[in-house]
Amino acid sequence: MSGDRRRVSWSRTRTTGGQATRGGGPVNTTRVEHFTLDGVPPQEREQRWQEVVSATHFDTRVRLSPDHPGQAFRASARRVHVDDLALVDTRCDPCTGVRSRGRIQDGGADHVIVVFTRAGRETVAQGGDTRELRRGGGAVWDSTSATRFQVWEPLVKRSLIIPRSALREVGGPRGPVRGVLDQAEPATKLLADYLDVLARTAEELSPAAVASARTAALHLVSAALLADRGRSGPAAAGSVPLPLPLSLRRAAVVRWIERNLNRPDLTPALVAQGHGLSVRTLHRLFEESGETVAGFVRTRRLARARADLTAGEEPVSVIAARWGFADPSHFTRAFGEVYGTTPTRYRADARTRPGARVGADGADARVPSVGVERPVPGTQRQAVPQDGGQDRGTRPM
Repeated sequence: MSGDRRRVSWSRTRTTGGQATRGGGPVNTTRVEHFTLDGVPPQEREQRWQEVVSATHFDTRVRLSPDHPGQAFRASARRVHVDDLALVDTRCDPCTGVRSRGRIQDGGADHVIVVFTRAGRETVAQGGDTRELRRGGGAVWDSTSATRFQVWEPLVKRSLIIPRSALREVGGPRGPVRGVLDQAEPATKLLADYLDVLARTAEELSPAAVASARTAALHLVSAALLADRGRSGPAAAGSVPLPLPLSLRRAAVVRWIERNLNRPDLTPALVAQGHGLSVRTLHRLFEESGETVAGFVRTRRLARARADLTAGEEPVSVIAARWGFADPSHFTRAFGEVYGTTPTRYRADARTRPGARVGADGADARVPSVGVERPVPGTQRQAVPQDGGQDRGTRPM
């Protein structure tokens, strides 16, 4: 396995999948980072753990429990970037954290966070909803709501951090999502098992496999969230799932749309005609995820255009026309609404930032990253063994 290995403060970063030639642009990569407080002076551990949590998740104020002061507090994290998704395994002793509205305003893009508790106990409060998570429990939160957490006993958890724009690509819920995932749901079980496999194998994935792994993760998350609609959970109360035949029809429609995204005449009427449906029934298939047929087509076309921008040197106007945007200015506006920048700037940024991540059909994560070129002073450099294991603080879960 080829890769770029660097030592940084408290972490080891490894990039797999590599980079293509300069003319071809970057390719899909996974980046793996390890963080541990081992070797950090006791009086600095609270501040350092706050920096780790803020870097691997979101800007958060952290305080250690009086029962576990600095000299006793142990914590570690392992973050794997799979294109624009981040899979974070966390281990820590009791502590508390607050993500206030002020921190949210400075936090960048909107994300959805899926969490599975593997050991220990934690209480999380968000948007007036307080949940206690124990071993085997799962929950989903969004990054735009003020959040408080308290870890009551040594905790082991896995978090998948997803850009909201990426989840929209697969028809995921568009409104706020938060609450407990139903562990009895097959879709939730399948998602948890898949993340176990992804955590173990991400470092070995080829660039092509990274894109496939990302797409699979997004579809499984969307399925788990939509499965909870109509029950107490992350989706809005009172929402009724589509009958199974309609769910299967929607899947067939989505596959057909994917194969025909470059058709200039791809309208709801054409899609409905191709599947023997009325336009009204077609729209109903997409209502469950809070989107329109035309909106879904536009999102998928922008995602394909994003991949083309980072994969080669074609002019922006050529890429826009390929994916149904005859007017380059319209394409630029639509792209900016989803990705927060112009197509030209997006291409330039993707090629200059460290460990650039490019997917076949996804949005930029903008997940905060550790300053590889800007190590935080006062921490001890940690070398992590080749197999990624060290002790309770650094061994991948």
